[in-house]
Amino acid sequence: MPLAKRLPKVGFRSKRPILNQVVDLKQLNHLENGTVINVALLKSHGLIESIHKPFKILGDGELKRSVVVEAGSVSQTAREKILKAGGKVTAA
Repeated sequence: MPLAKRLPKVGFRSKRPILNQVVDLKQLNHLENGTVINVALLKSHGLIESIHKPFKILGDGELKRSVVVEAGSVSQTAREKILKAGGKVTAA
């Protein structure tokens, strides 16, 4: 009997994992002050591939603009940096 069949199966891997599309704060620096960041804006600027997949804004880099983020998922460090830059984060 082959070794692969003798060993027990361990863990679970979903056939359809939920993978977030990642947007970093440094990618938002080219937007103007007061811009409302939502799914449509991110898609139009090419920062996400699909409006139907979930996305998350991560705190990689520095934000030099004050923006209003209307996103479902924002990391804690990104939230702190957005508030520090004078922006707002609202739950969408």
